[in-house]
Amino acid sequence: MKKKIAIIGAGGFGRELKGLIDDVNKEKDTYDFIGFFDDTKVENSFYGFPVLGGVDEINHIEEPICLVLGIGDPEVKKKIIEKINNSFVEFPVLIHPSAQVGGDAVLINEGSVVTAGCVITCNVIIERFVTLNLMCTVGHDTTIKSFCSFMPSVNISGEVLISENVYVGTGAKIINQLEIGKNTIVGAGAVVSKSLPENCTAVGVPAKPIKFH
Repeated sequence: MKKKIAIIGAGGFGRELKGLIDDVNKEKDTYDFIGFFDDTKVENSFYGFPVLGGVDEINHIEEPICLVLGIGDPEVKKKIIEKINNSFVEFPVLIHPSAQVGGDAVLINEGSVVTAGCVITCNVIIERFVTLNLMCTVGHDTTIKSFCSFMPSVNISGEVLISENVYVGTGAKIINQLEIGKNTIVGAGAVVSKSLPENCTAVGVPAKPIKFH
């Protein structure tokens, strides 16, 4: 029996996740897509698919449903998850069929999304609600904490520790054996060659903090 699934976030990334779900279903008919949840939409449809209400409506659902986060901002993801307390809700791990995920000690936790073209090697821990956008790579012995988001073509080398709520922009590269502190933002195209503290925005080649927040 197929599982009902909806996307939180009726935006561009949400539409991409609808395509990911379709591709998963081509491999194995697993999900029945029923629509989007979004607090910002006043319309009752989005590109022809139903907008089922805001996040508050999720707590009133009285049947099993799978949800996936179509949102890039780590802090917004965390706040949404903190609002949801419905025992009928499940947050599956979604992995695109084209992604290469190593079978040697790779752990991907609930609500995380691995999109098309990603490569995850070995001895990797990905915690809850992590987003790996198109063509990201994650090297050996890396740990990624909850709610992190990586935009397309981010390269993470081996033995890297990325703390909670980190956002990494498109095309950034993180050199091996480094740590990135929680809530830090890494700008698009940056090359992180030294560990970064928490609560900063770092840009450039090599990446340096330009402000703290």
